[in-house]
Order: sequence, then C-alpha cells, then structure tokens
Amino acid sequence: MRRSGSKFLRSDTDAAYEETLRRLDDQRLLRKLHPVCGESGHVRVHDVDGRALISFSSNDYLGLAHHPKVKGAAIDATEVHGVGSGASRLITGTHPVHLLLEEAIAEFKGVKAALTFANGYATASGFATAFLSRKSIVILDKLSHACLIDSCRLSGAKVRVFRHNDLDKLEALLRWADGQPDKDRVVIMTESVFSMDGDLAPLAEIVSLKDRYGAQLLLDEAHGVGVIGAQGRGLAADLNLTDRIDYHMGTLGKALGVAGGYLAGSQAMVDILINKARSFIYSTAPPPILAVAARAALEIAKGKEGEERREILRGLMARLAEETGQPESPAAIFPYQIGDEAAALAQAFALQESGFYVPAIRYPTVARGAARLRLTLTADHTCGQIQALTRAMADYAARHGAV
Repeated sequence: MRRSGSKFLRSDTDAAYEETLRRLDDQRLLRKLHPVCGESGHVRVHDVDGRALISFSSNDYLGLAHHPKVKGAAIDATEVHGVGSGASRLITGTHPVHLLLEEAIAEFKGVKAALTFANGYATASGFATAFLSRKSIVILDKLSHACLIDSCRLSGAKVRVFRHNDLDKLEALLRWADGQPDKDRVVIMTESVFSMDGDLAPLAEIVSLKDRYGAQLLLDEAHGVGVIGAQGRGLAADLNLTDRIDYHMGTLGKALGVAGGYLAGSQAMVDILINKARSFIYSTAPPPILAVAARAALEIAKGKEGEERREILRGLMARLAEETGQPESPAAIFPYQIGDEAAALAQAFALQESGFYVPAIRYPTVARGAARLRLTLTADHTCGQIQALTRAMADYAARHGAV
C-alpha cells in the first residue's frame, strides 16, 4: 500500500494480485486454508465452526502422530532439550539426538549412513545442490513429486521427463543421455508409491535399466516407508533392491507421523551432503524433540505393533476397494477420478456437509482436467467410517450423475 498523509491508497501491485486471484477462482483453482482441529489423531477433526468431521486426507498411515509413546517421547524431550535448535548443525554443533535418529534410519534402510532435513522439499533441494550441475542429466517420471521437479530445474541440470511408468520411453532417454559427451552424471528419479495415484513404480525394471546404462537412481519412498514390505522398510527392501539404489529418499512426516526428510546411502554420499547441500548448511536444524519423536515412531513402525497396524491398514484398504469397486491398491491412497475442477470442488463440499473431510486435488498438483478426490486411509480408521463415506459418495453420485 502507498501512504498519502494519514491515508493508505491501494497500490497497483495489490490490484494485480487481486486479478490473479480472480483468474484462479474463475478456473476453480483458487486455494484457501481450511482450519481443522484434531480431536484424536488425524481421523476425527473439527472445522472452524466446530462441526465434527471424519478425515480421509491424512498421510499419517500408521496413526503414529498421536501415539502415546511418540507424544510421550516428544514431551519428555521438550523438558530436557527445549523447543528450538538455535542455528544450523554446522554452526551450533550437532545434537546427539539427530545423530541417533540418523543411525536408526540408516539401519532401517539397510545402508551405511543417513542425513536428515527439515522437510521433504529441503531434502530434494539439498540433493540437487550437492550432486547436480549444468552438466548433469536428470530423467524424471512425469508424476514425480513437485519437490523433485523443482529442485532439478533450480540446479540447472538438463531435465527430461518420461511418461508415467513408461519403461520404453525411459530407455530411449537413457540411450540419448548415454550419448551426451559432456555429462557428469545421469540420475533417474522416481517415487516408489506415487502420491496422487497410489500405484507403484516398476522398480526392478528401472533398476535393471539404470545398471545397463550406467546411470544412478534416486528413489523417493515418502509414501512407501511404514506401509510397504516387512517392517515397513519400503519397496526397495521388499524387492531386495536396496544395494542397487544410489540415493534413498524418504520422509518422517507421513507414516512415521512426525516431520522432516532424509537421504540415506553411503557414508561418502552423506559427507558430500553435509558439505554441499545448501538446504542443510543454511537452515536451522529441526528441533531435537522432533528427532526424538521420529526415532520413537520408527521403533514402533518396525516392531510388532507396527506390523499389527499395517495388518489393520491392509484390511481397511481391501474394504475400501470393495466398497468403491476399485482394484485393491498396493498403498493407502485411493484416487476417485472426477476430471472437472468445479465438479471435484462441489463433491468435496458436499461430503464435508455430510461429515467427511476429503480434499479436492486440482491442477497444478495433477494435470488440468484430472481433478479428483484423494482418499487416504490410516490404521485408526474403522470399517464403519469407510462404509459411511462410500455411502455418502454413492448418494452424491446418484443425485448428480457423478463418476
């Protein structure tokens, strides 16, 4: 705003902002924050009007965010360590609890070392600044998470995209990259479980192609860890491919219920990150209490209770597939395809009026015209809640001719 005497005048910049917002609204792409408050975990929530809702939106797949042991660990750590880190780990020194967490992650992933970051976006950015240059070539699955795409673009690397899970296109790009004389490295990037569709990467085939062409592979297991495989170690471990993947990326903020991201692999890889990953070097370290809570969550996830929760989750996944008539998903993510952005918003609003919180996913998170409701399950859901949701969805479809 410009100031004239005691009055404030609306600036041209504000007018431009308002025009941008109007255009987004016209396209049904305007986003707003919707305050909700958890009653117990991420399943039962209340909106700003105090209305009780059953949420099918959280990635807290094992229901650990409100687990008594995880909360207790955080509370105890707060008493001992306080709530802040003060500065980056290279400035104030590294707190032992961060090292303990990284040792636990490395053991869990079956590799030599790991390094944690404040969140997944910072993890991807840290990888790019440490390992990519203008001479690098990155080959991405089209549906890879935005943090991977953005970090590669910011690095200046040559970025090529292959159609989702299209191995023929991936091989064609690898063949092209192999013929580029001035490259310093070729990195394939993909997710193990894709966040908006819930399907799996053809990981064994990708690893085979990677080895054939002398490329490297970064595998983002954000939605796989805690859910897929024995002890929830992820798709790579489930397929016995751990040693053939160069960079293991993951999160502490989904199935583990806390916050943060990590890269795991060789000790030399971690040492390079410490020295060159700008999002690590120039960021205040995550609070020690989060590291303590994440380690407690990891112990639960890989133990007997974690397996019991995965078994419950698998049963709920089968129930939701049966109720919706969809194929059973390998993950706890169920996309309910709608297409039109306005129609997706309308159905999400109608479900909220019926007592369910299910977000409409729209461009740019998914392609234009590919809007959907994204249903996610946690071990804290019940079969009754799933039945009530699918009944409400069927009622809406009957009234409006929805998909």
